[in-house]
Amino acid sequence: MLTLSQALYDQIVAHARADHPDEACGVVAGPAGSGRPERFIPMLNAARSPTFYEFDSSDLFKLYREMDDRDEEPVIIYHSHTATEAYPSRTDISYANEPGAHYVLVSTADTDDAGPFQFRSFRIVDGVITEEEVKVEA
Repeated sequence: MLTLSQALYDQIVAHARADHPDEACGVVAGPAGSGRPERFIPMLNAARSPTFYEFDSSDLFKLYREMDDRDEEPVIIYHSHTATEAYPSRTDISYANEPGAHYVLVSTADTDDAGPFQFRSFRIVDGVITEEEVKVEA
């Protein structure tokens, strides 16, 4: 199960909405080994695409050095889907190289009449997708 604060949830959703119609992407870091998402880090979608996201390689390198210096790790890796449901694509699966991370997808398309977005979390390990419950705390 992914547990995150209302503030982090709101920041991820706001970033997804702000970058629409392009996909948004980013990381939420936390203390290494804790599994606690704490520090919101919105990233630039270097692809600037409505159907694809890509972290800028130099930004990603800087981020990993910074997390290492702060004894942090990526707890959540998130991105948005602008026209499809919040479910990992084949490309998303191929990019999932952090087995300990929660992969959060936010859909800014109203694909299920449940509202203007979906917020879902997955574990992706060795190409296997497992959806998990999301608990938002005040």
